[in-house]
Amino acid sequence: MIFNMEHMGLFIIVLPLISFLYASVGHGGASGYLALMALFSFAPEMMRSTALLLNLFVSGIAFYHYYQAGYFNKKLFLYFALSSIPLSFVGGLLETNPSFYKKTLGVILLFAIIKLLYDFGNKKIQIRQVRLWQGLIFGGLIGFFSGLIGIGGGIILTPIILLFHWGDMKSAAAVSALFIFVNSASGLLGQVYLGAEINLETFLLVGIALIGGFVGSYLGSKRINNSVLRYILAFVLTLASIKLFFV
Repeated sequence: MIFNMEHMGLFIIVLPLISFLYASVGHGGASGYLALMALFSFAPEMMRSTALLLNLFVSGIAFYHYYQAGYFNKKLFLYFALSSIPLSFVGGLLETNPSFYKKTLGVILLFAIIKLLYDFGNKKIQIRQVRLWQGLIFGGLIGFFSGLIGIGGGIILTPIILLFHWGDMKSAAAVSALFIFVNSASGLLGQVYLGAEINLETFLLVGIALIGGFVGSYLGSKRINNSVLRYILAFVLTLASIKLFFV
């Protein structure tokens, strides 16, 4: 048993709400799942693998919807992923206390939130083309940092794409969704290799999270405009920042 059945009713209500919010902006929701599992006293040894599995499925369905809607930029994804995937693996191998890095990222996210809300006012944003060296540098840094502290990387990648005007909200969501998917798959394989177990209860949680993820990513890709998604992203980043500081 990986969770306390006494409070599972509330957990089942909150879980799809988190996946809905994160999937609507192309994220898997690992930061939210980890915070929620900590609040509900999940077994610590199961939290990381459970969050990665939920992340994998929710980001996968998010990518499907954004891809079907025509927002995926293959070149933008590859430029980041080429260096991110191997360096994420390297970061995950290092033995370090992640507390300092989590708090540092929390502060960075707060500045990103403020800049995003200001930068995406009523003015028209001119989309720029990312250069290969830029994608490799940022992708490598995001991958290494993500592997070091155990996150999927979407909460860093999406603000970077937006702040440097390499895409709008929906193209950033599409790229981030697949970025999170491949990093989550790599991280989950590493966890299984190290002995983490995935049982039936975990897949039941996947099914519950997918409900919110399916609806959120569908609305985000097809119904909700970029302006509204911007504020949802700011809220999601705020939740992630709080989690990094306090959980």
